[in-house]
Amino acid sequence: MCAHIVVAEDDEKQAELVRRYLEREQHSVIVVSDGRAALDEVRRTPPDLLVLDIMLPKVDGLDVCRILRQETDLPVLMLTARSTEDDLLLGLDLGADDYVTKPYSPRELMARVRTLLRRTRVAATPPDPLLRVGTLTLDPVRHEVTVDGKPIECTPGEFRLLEVMAAHPDRVFTRGQLLEHLHGFDRYITTRAIDVHVMNLRKKIETRPRKPARLMTVYGVGYKLTAGEERQNGAS
Repeated sequence: MCAHIVVAEDDEKQAELVRRYLEREQHSVIVVSDGRAALDEVRRTPPDLLVLDIMLPKVDGLDVCRILRQETDLPVLMLTARSTEDDLLLGLDLGADDYVTKPYSPRELMARVRTLLRRTRVAATPPDPLLRVGTLTLDPVRHEVTVDGKPIECTPGEFRLLEVMAAHPDRVFTRGQLLEHLHGFDRYITTRAIDVHVMNLRKKIETRPRKPARLMTVYGVGYKLTAGEERQNGAS
């Protein structure tokens, strides 16, 4: 699973450590030391993965992620020394696909890299049938979502969450199950990340986000995706 990977890390020792481990797994690696250089490199030669430190000079990692999410669905793995839940959720909300908190073990980082690259390769497999739940349609190959025929912009995390639930309409998923589909097992992240994705998705796919008819809460359990037409048509 050789890949082209850009590492944006201003700590020279950390950058060299990450480079060595990635090259040991036969990846080609470009290292940059600030956010502006990261944006330039990704735009010049789009990589298969961006390993992105949050604390970067010139343009910080959160801004880099926000800017890139307007341009590409490139997988982004964030490295962060910020351990507060709000900081981590902000990174996910801006479109990061996963994160590792410092200090981290190189083996853990490589496992996260392999997981993200596998997801990318799976997404590049031959077309799957369109997924339809009521008037919501999801195209796994083109990474497109429409509601009532209108396109909906989703971050990679939001798209994967919808994809999992659209493949099993009316099935109730716990937050833990959805989290595994999104990020795999992580001893740091909390299930509140799922609530953030759900809140953002409701703003995009629901007529009245505060009274959802598609992306439903099953109290004490989790969430499910339903066709929703009857509830929406009957809402006052």
